[in-house]
Amino acid sequence: MRHIKIIEHISLDGVIQAPGGPGEDYEGGFEHGGWAFPHFDPAIGEAIDAAHGGGFDLLLGRRTYDIFANYWPDQTGPMADTLNGARKFVVTHRPDSLDWGPAEALGADAIEGIARVKAASGPDLIVWGSSTLTPLLIEQGLADEVLLLVFPVLLGTGKRLFSDRVAPSELALVDTKTVSSGVIISTYKPAGALRTGSFADAAD
Repeated sequence: MRHIKIIEHISLDGVIQAPGGPGEDYEGGFEHGGWAFPHFDPAIGEAIDAAHGGGFDLLLGRRTYDIFANYWPDQTGPMADTLNGARKFVVTHRPDSLDWGPAEALGADAIEGIARVKAASGPDLIVWGSSTLTPLLIEQGLADEVLLLVFPVLLGTGKRLFSDRVAPSELALVDTKTVSSGVIISTYKPAGALRTGSFADAAD
């Protein structure tokens, strides 16, 4: 069984929409595209390369697939080569329009499709963006690792990583570091159901 790794550029207030450039995603009138760029640091690229490992497939929601498909085929370099060459598994109701390949639609039952792909042999599955898919993966216990690149910005509006759909749960911090631009790079793994208690009990 292969692992599912979620990688996200995220603002301090939880927004993951359009970090890469002004024209990346105007859905919903979002006007702050490219907010991650001023804080880029080589250590961020190193963390992403480490999470990608020696090879990977992509697991994407339809909107993120379309954004990537409109950008990466025209790019060059190691990152472009790995993304363009990766097999893409896509949650979509439009399976006939997956022109950025190799690509495969996951079928009408997204959870069943993801579970099937995860159980098959192959490289790890990397999730970028996909604000609707990501909380579903966590809620269903399908995510194995979450790499958050937390940028020192507040955006106010935009698509968020975690929504009200996420079931109460805990994440265990595996590794964290802060780079010179102020970005905090933290790796988490799911750690089971949410625990509760009282500070008053701890004081006793």
